[in-house]
Amino acid sequence: MLSYRHAFHAGNHADVLKHLVLVQLSRYLGRKEKAFWYIDTHAGAGSYALDSAPATRLAEHRQGIARLWGRKDLPPAVADYLELVRGINPGATLQVYPGSPDFALWTMRAQDRLRLFELHSRDVLRLREHFERFGTRAIVEHGDGFAGLKALLPPPPRRALVLIDPAYEEKHDYERVIHALKDCLQRFPGGTYLLWYPQLTRLEAHELPPRLKRLPTSSWLQVTLRVRTPAADGFGMHGSGLFIINPPWTLQTTLAEVMPWLVEALRIDEGAGFTIDSQVA
Repeated sequence: MLSYRHAFHAGNHADVLKHLVLVQLSRYLGRKEKAFWYIDTHAGAGSYALDSAPATRLAEHRQGIARLWGRKDLPPAVADYLELVRGINPGATLQVYPGSPDFALWTMRAQDRLRLFELHSRDVLRLREHFERFGTRAIVEHGDGFAGLKALLPPPPRRALVLIDPAYEEKHDYERVIHALKDCLQRFPGGTYLLWYPQLTRLEAHELPPRLKRLPTSSWLQVTLRVRTPAADGFGMHGSGLFIINPPWTLQTTLAEVMPWLVEALRIDEGAGFTIDSQVA
């Protein structure tokens, strides 16, 4: 995790799915006047220049956000997400991709708060600089977000959107997300939790989705986006998934409208597809 830099992957197909759903969740929580907190366990560096050395090394945004940039046939939820990306790119050219905390901030109200964790020593400095003008509204912590969750839950307003988005470079991250969500549900069962995970050929990645469905919660939604056939050599990420605990009742309908369009927009080969599964109390 200490070596992981999201700048190498900013704006890829996984970011598109994750941030589109994040925007939907934040906007839904904002429908009620009462404040809520956004807690991000792996917040990254804030925003990412797509012409930087890390971003151009893999250029993953070309198979992600760049494919949506010039489209005029966007479904409403995709248009909402893309308009936020355009807000940080004042010209006609896609130059910068925002991180998850930016999407949260831009969809929150003055009474809402951000609590952001980042472990990478350089990225946390950039993150602090990125959010320093917001004062106590956005507090950045240099530390382990899994551990930080325990100190923050339940949050003072008793409403929260929690994003758990580790690198999964180490096998124990798969165990840590399960333990973290179990602990979260004990401390604050009414929170909205958004977990991102990669679709890989490794065993831990295959075992994670069914394990998530066995968590002690009665309300969840799982959505996956696969952009290509898994590689024969087992290398690389062919898709990603989101597991949402206590999702808004509107989300499944929105995703049913968006996901077929998104598959066609982001597909790399005929192995592309999506799934939506849910359990509602």
